Amino acid sequence: MNRLLIKSVELNGSTTDILIEGERIRQIAPNIIDDGAIQIDGRAKAAIPGFINTHTHAAMTLFRGCGDDMPLMRWLEEQIWPREAHLTEEDVYWGAKLACLEMIKSGTTCFIDSYHHQPATARAVEEMGIRGILASACFDNFDDAKAQKVRQSLPKLHNNTLQYSSRITYAIAPHAIYTVSPSTLQWIDAYAKANNLIIHLHLAETEGEVADSLQRFGFTPVRHLHHLGILSPRLLIAHGLYIDDEEIHILADHGVQVAHNPASNMKLASGHAFRFVEMRRAGIPVGIGTDGCSSSNNLDMVEAMKLASLLGKSWRKDPEVFTAAEAFYAATAQGADILHVDAGRIEEGRLADICLIDLNIPAFTPNLNFISNLVYAANGSCVDTLICNGRILMQGRKVAGEDEIMQQATRCAKRLC
Repeated sequence: MNRLLIKSVELNGSTTDILIEGERIRQIAPNIIDDGAIQIDGRAKAAIPGFINTHTHAAMTLFRGCGDDMPLMRWLEEQIWPREAHLTEEDVYWGAKLACLEMIKSGTTCFIDSYHHQPATARAVEEMGIRGILASACFDNFDDAKAQKVRQSLPKLHNNTLQYSSRITYAIAPHAIYTVSPSTLQWIDAYAKANNLIIHLHLAETEGEVADSLQRFGFTPVRHLHHLGILSPRLLIAHGLYIDDEEIHILADHGVQVAHNPASNMKLASGHAFRFVEMRRAGIPVGIGTDGCSSSNNLDMVEAMKLASLLGKSWRKDPEVFTAAEAFYAATAQGADILHVDAGRIEEGRLADICLIDLNIPAFTPNLNFISNLVYAANGSCVDTLICNGRILMQGRKVAGEDEIMQQATRCAKRLC
């Protein structure tokens, strides 16, 4: 069984060793001796859990910089959906590999994805070595024939995912209440319940979505899902900007979870007043996501933590809310809990998903408060080494095959854009 030994690394303010055996952390203690283990020099480095990205569209790395500075619906209808219509399996494969490369470079070990050609993403994630909860993006546009195709395709995609390692699991991603009919949403909920799957859905992202929901269904988005009977702990909603007090309690009562995406919310001007404080007080688990590279332009969870914290303080005019520690927790332990991954914490017995942060850079000088420096001063380039499932995926900021990945992804993007 493969063993790694991280020597003399800073963990929670103390210097210690971390022994990894197979895919899990076996021992955390000073002065561990294991002559058979591969040793990693942890001096001048700090160990943190790998980041958990709770909302993205991996292969949209291909559309980075395409259709910038536009409102959400115009951006989707004029720039994104027409190009996505021409996506091939090969495009998604290289776009997803580029996403994995970027996530590895910035410390992410696990993400939940919502996109097309899900088998291509699964193949890319398997090869790159990180964890993926890979959801099939679903649209029926209120068309019965398309709805039938969704019901036929999802079980096949689910079965296809079972061929991969335990790092890859399946989820379902109905796009939004304005692109997926109520009957399909209810079918997806029943299928997810029967198969213990996460449902990942964009919800309450814009004022326009709320107005459309009221006109079309007679309910706000959250109340629409409540009326359909599909709120449950299986549901992870992305964005959740336009949610009132009563809806927060409805979500909490049903165990629904939320992914906050500050970068895309600001860039698309969807809104800024994400109600983190009220959600957390109600007991709603809140993770952090980057969204896709076409709407946030990068997959850097360190930057996403900073944006989440600063935005939360700014709109409330309160510097004491959404602290650095809360942002770090949302991006690690809370994200792991949301995605049902036994990681997000560096503890004996947990999965060995670990970042080593380079402390010998200006952002950590002086290192008076490590978490503060990580959230407010650093960015993803501070990650020197990344270990996922007990395997070294990056060391000294080098990832195997990165040049080819960037070249092939560029080729695919130029054809599409």
